[in-house]
Amino acid sequence: MASVGEAQEILEALGMPAAQHNQMAGMTLIALCGLTPDVAWEKAERRRCTVTKGIMGYLAEHYETTYAANTRETFRRQVLHQFVQAGLAEYNPFEPDLPTNSPNAHYAVTEFALDVIRRHGTSHWATAVDHFRRKQGALAERYAQDRQRRLVPVTLPDGQELQLSPGKHNEVQKAVVEGFAPRFAPGAHLLYLGDTERRIYSWTGLALPSWASRSPITTSCPTSSCTTRNASGCSSSRR
Repeated sequence: MASVGEAQEILEALGMPAAQHNQMAGMTLIALCGLTPDVAWEKAERRRCTVTKGIMGYLAEHYETTYAANTRETFRRQVLHQFVQAGLAEYNPFEPDLPTNSPNAHYAVTEFALDVIRRHGTSHWATAVDHFRRKQGALAERYAQDRQRRLVPVTLPDGQELQLSPGKHNEVQKAVVEGFAPRFAPGAHLLYLGDTERRIYSWTGLALPSWASRSPITTSCPTSSCTTRNASGCSSSRR
């Protein structure tokens, strides 16, 4: 039957470091596999799991294990991120082009890891684990390459290229920087570009005209800003 102790044993056998085969990690694996205390590992399944409902809510319902709402980021940063890197889980596999900040962002156990997990407790377990550990590096690299292909490339006026995270918002920013600004705001200075992954690209340290704001710019939503100056010396901002 699927116990947290067995889940931790599985994670350790698959090569996860100590921090990723603790109790939280074990419970996360159980939720990703859609198991309950009376169901064996051979019944594990690949399911779409959001952090709040798919994992935390699932564990509260089936294992009477409740986590505080502010532990969502702990699940993401200390468990799920490492699961993805190791080839145990995938991020947004059912909707690969979801933006990072989408409420539909989700995780799922990989097909390869699922096949290994289902063999836990059988005579094929040791062989399956060995095969996974030999292949997991190549798998993790493949998953990283898949995500890299979905990034949104943006070419700046100076030829520099940025890679923004997938999503409609960043596709709009690409259109603004590469299409709108050159046509409707020629000569504009790009001051900053905000990614949905909370990365901020700021050019406030460049030699901007004296009329341009030199104050630090921060933002938590995807946006871009170009500033131009007209013939009368007045400045205007395009977003």
